[in-house]
Amino acid sequence: PSQVVGGKVKKPGKRGRKPAKIDLKAKLERSRQSARECRARKKLRYQYLEELVSSRERAICALREELEMYKQWCMAMDQGKIPSEIKALLTGEEQGKAQQNSTKLAKTGKTEANSSNP
Repeated sequence: PSQVVGGKVKKPGKRGRKPAKIDLKAKLERSRQSARECRARKKLRYQYLEELVSSRERAICALREELEMYKQWCMAMDQGKIPSEIKALLTGEEQGKAQQNSTKLAKTGKTEANSSNP
């Protein structure tokens, strides 16, 4: 009952793949497992996003506090007062510069002393 058409042998019947006999219980179990894995991934994704949001909120709070501090400093300076924190920063910078300069001088002095004494 086979026909030869264009050099090919054709068999009668339906075209395409025949559906394989799939065990329905196994298919149902695979579906359940896939759903469990999907829920687990979703839970992890939400946990990650919640942690990200909370860390960003903490950063925002810290920045707001810092901004408020700077506003207070500016208001105090507008009134002619210099906040003690700014004084400490300025004296700390001056001391740091003085230490750097003295260190540089000490190093250059040592190298000059070493080069003058053969």
